[in-house]
Amino acid sequence: LQKVKNDLETMLSAVWSKNKQLEDDLKREQQWYEEQTEIINTLDRIEEETKPQAEHLYKTRGLVELHKKMLKLKAYREELLSALGEFLEKHYPLPQNGKNKNFSAEADVELLALQDILEILINKLMTTPHEPYITIDESFWPPYVELLLRFGMALRHPEDPNRMRLEAFHK
Repeated sequence: LQKVKNDLETMLSAVWSKNKQLEDDLKREQQWYEEQTEIINTLDRIEEETKPQAEHLYKTRGLVELHKKMLKLKAYREELLSALGEFLEKHYPLPQNGKNKNFSAEADVELLALQDILEILINKLMTTPHEPYITIDESFWPPYVELLLRFGMALRHPEDPNRMRLEAFHK
C-alpha cells in the first residue's frame, strides 16, 4: 500500500509539473496570439490609411501612361497627315490658269487644294457625325469633287447634289 501511495504521489507530482508546463505553454501561446492580433490590426489600419494613396498613385500612373500613348498617337497622326499632304501636293496640285485647258473658274474665286477639301470633310465628319454633309461651292474644283465621288471616298447627299460627305471608313 505504501508503495502504491509513493507511486501515486510521484505520478501526482509529474502530472502537476506537466500541468504547470502546459499552463506556461498556454500563457505563451495566448501572449503570441495577442501579439499576432495586434500586428494584424496594425497592418489592417496601415492598409486602410495607404489604400487611397495607392489608388491615387495607380490612377496617376495610369493617366501618365495614357498621356504618353496619346502623345504617341498625336505624333503618329501628325506624321500621317504630313505624308498625306506631301502625297496630295505632289500628285494633285492646284490647277493654274494657263496650264490646264479644263480650267474655267472665275479669277476672283480661290480654289481649295484636295488636301483642304479632305480636311474639311474629315473635320465635319468628326465634329458633327449626325450631320456630316458639307456644301460644295465655287472654291471646290469640280475634278477633285468628281475624283472623291468616283473612288468612293465621298458620297453625295441623297436629296441635294450640292452637298457631300466623307465615307465613314472608321465605322
